[in-house]
Amino acid sequence: MGFQFEQGEVLLINKPYRWTSFDVVAKLRSLIRTYQQIKKIKIGHAGTLDPLATGLLIVCTGKFTKRIDEFQGLEKEYTGVFRIGSTTPSFDLEKEIDKELPFEHITDEQIIDASIKLSGTYDQIPPIFSARKIAGRRAYKYARQDQEVEISPREITISGFEITRVNLPYLCFRISCSKGTYIRSVARDLGVILGCGAHLTELCRTRIGSYYLKDALEMENIHEQLFFKNGVIAE
Repeated sequence: MGFQFEQGEVLLINKPYRWTSFDVVAKLRSLIRTYQQIKKIKIGHAGTLDPLATGLLIVCTGKFTKRIDEFQGLEKEYTGVFRIGSTTPSFDLEKEIDKELPFEHITDEQIIDASIKLSGTYDQIPPIFSARKIAGRRAYKYARQDQEVEISPREITISGFEITRVNLPYLCFRISCSKGTYIRSVARDLGVILGCGAHLTELCRTRIGSYYLKDALEMENIHEQLFFKNGVIAE
């Protein structure tokens, strides 16, 4: 018995670098239509990942698309790398570095203290280069036209913030957080606390609730994993 896409499936996907979350959904929709001769299929993802991020993306099909809000509300876990001593307008590598500041004097103790200050529940200001809506329009559309807009803060919870390695100017981290948390904003706030600026250079989502990246399907051979069994198209 193959996957029952119309009845409903929850697919764990490892989103590749430079792919948008919509790219993943569009590819899966096309494959389902091709291999199962389904003209119309409900399909959507739970929790957007930026193109420059990789990792776990939950995709729901059929009747299980009703569960998307449920998955979006689950706690997320990320690993990645911050670079201190420099900033970008997007807080990541989407935009080039616009400011550089001395960082050599920063100690491990200061870094750990900053991570503690950014743990817990507080109001976080999302990046201007984000999909957050302002007056019905995505914030990044204002940003790309150099239009100044004010983004209201959102309450988020960071339940775990671990600096796993320090190799200045790079800091490897692991963060567990609530829905709506922007790791790019954590990078910005970390740089502000340290007084030397910071931006995000790598990001991977490793967990959503009790779903883990290690169990995810790879897009490079997704058609084989979904539609073939022992070299034969699954019925």
